[in-house]
Amino acid sequence: MTTAIADRDSALATVESLIRDIPDFPKPGILFKDITPLLGDAEGLRLSVDLMAEAIDGPTPEYIVGTESRGFIFGAALAYRIGAGFIPVRKPGKLPADVHSCEYQLEYGTDALEVHRDAFHQGARTLIVDDLLATGGTARATGDLLRRLGAEMLGYSFVIELTFLNAREHMTDAPVTSLIQY
Repeated sequence: MTTAIADRDSALATVESLIRDIPDFPKPGILFKDITPLLGDAEGLRLSVDLMAEAIDGPTPEYIVGTESRGFIFGAALAYRIGAGFIPVRKPGKLPADVHSCEYQLEYGTDALEVHRDAFHQGARTLIVDDLLATGGTARATGDLLRRLGAEMLGYSFVIELTFLNAREHMTDAPVTSLIQY
């Protein structure tokens, strides 16, 4: 994909400078990567979406799939940027029409995700987008749900990746891209 980014390194530095650290949130010992300043900065938000578009390698997705909730922000903007549709994947009980559901394991328990039954056609080219790749559980579950419903998974795209959690090692089903790695 072509973008208007003249200097990729400078654009990445701008995006990274707008991500702030919040120590001990949501609990002691966690260093939270806060994207709120990035979202509030017009240039930073534009650059992050342009960089995500630039990272798409291969066929253009027909649908960007955003996971609740910050995946909606970047996913919808990226869908607009590349001329694709946007599909929200939500927690149970949030979508109004008939849904497909997928339950997945968390560190301590289970969670579930849902997508509308009529969200896309068989063989649709999809790209999953979220703000952060940590353990990868939600992203993998979203990918499993889409494949089970007959989508072609083109990959995963994140703004931030916490590399020390090694999620990428468990996401071998499709390419993973991230803008900023910690």
